[in-house]
Amino acid sequence: MKSTEAVRTKLNLNGRVVIPASIRQALGFEPGEEILLFVEDDELRMTSANKRAERAQKLYKKYVGEGVSLVDEVIADRRKEAAAGE
Repeated sequence: MKSTEAVRTKLNLNGRVVIPASIRQALGFEPGEEILLFVEDDELRMTSANKRAERAQKLYKKYVGEGVSLVDEVIADRRKEAAAGE
């Protein structure tokens, strides 16, 4: 499916929309997967929570060196602060 190809669907009386199979397949959505919806420039966008997390991890790696754990660094800083306050 091309990313510019539109597929028609209808909003039902309960406000629900069925995501057509071709769209689910193109986006790699699996049954039971958490989907994130947001509005951008008056359009509804959707992605999976997993894909959003993967995108954030790629961005993180771009700015933080490989093998660096910010969690470990924060814990070490807190321990130093706690030791200095004793």
